[in-house]
Amino acid sequence: MKHSFRYPLAWRLLDWAEAAAAAIWPRRWASLTGYLLLMPAMLLVFVLVIGLIYIGENSLHELDIYTYRLKEAFSLINYRAATSATYQTIIGRSLGASAIVTAITMVLAFPYAYVMVRAASAWTRKLLLIALFLPFFIGQVVRAYGWLIVLGKQGLLNSILTDLGLPAIKLIYNYPAVILGLVQYMLPFAVLLLAPAITAIGEEAELASESLGANWIQTFRHVVIPMARPGLIGASVVVFTLTLTDFAMPEILGGGTTDFIANAIYDGFFQISNPGLGAALSMILVTIGSILVTIIFYLAGTGTLGFSGRRP
Repeated sequence: MKHSFRYPLAWRLLDWAEAAAAAIWPRRWASLTGYLLLMPAMLLVFVLVIGLIYIGENSLHELDIYTYRLKEAFSLINYRAATSATYQTIIGRSLGASAIVTAITMVLAFPYAYVMVRAASAWTRKLLLIALFLPFFIGQVVRAYGWLIVLGKQGLLNSILTDLGLPAIKLIYNYPAVILGLVQYMLPFAVLLLAPAITAIGEEAELASESLGANWIQTFRHVVIPMARPGLIGASVVVFTLTLTDFAMPEILGGGTTDFIANAIYDGFFQISNPGLGAALSMILVTIGSILVTIIFYLAGTGTLGFSGRRP
């Protein structure tokens, strides 16, 4: 007795979808598929470039204090104001914090990512991954206010100190508090960027190193870290640029005493209503960030981008 074979419904749906795709995008256009996939990203980049052009143009016009509109004449007065001693201090503070936060975050994130990837227990890996993703469900502002509760004058730490008979310590509205908040905020980003780089390192390489007489410290230093270099570079660049442009942590944990350049840009646009000055500071931030990232990629390589096609 013969039985007729019928395709499952899922297979037929896939065939219909393939036929529809072939009708919309014929096979002769297959060489253009990559460009089609790039179009959404290129559109976003185009919008960003247009916005930067408008910001750059506004930065070259002085504010008319009588009408609070930008004058039509071109001028560099906004850039002279943006490079004054006050703003130089703010820019230096932002760059210093970015370097410090990047260094601390990498030191903390690499072991976390390594244990999360290499843990023998699946439950341990899942627990570490869940703990990593939980902060993403809490906004940055909420996390910053959480630090206020912990570090405030009547906060958890100071309550413990006073219960022990010790004087309360000022733990917020200062530079260290901003650094602490930024490190806690950047840590999940760094771990997520480091994890694929560590996953790509075969355990065989570590076992081979140990079989040749290296202890785990030597293996970690001479095998794991060099092979994870692309992830370290990519994570460092992301953490550095996000810290350099951060607004919430300096605003909330700094209490207006440790502004970053993003806070100065906000003040230029919305506090003193000078869009020309805010635009000039924005262009300076974009320029500094672009130059620093270019230097990092030039000196350390393109990291996970791998433009050169060479292995690190």
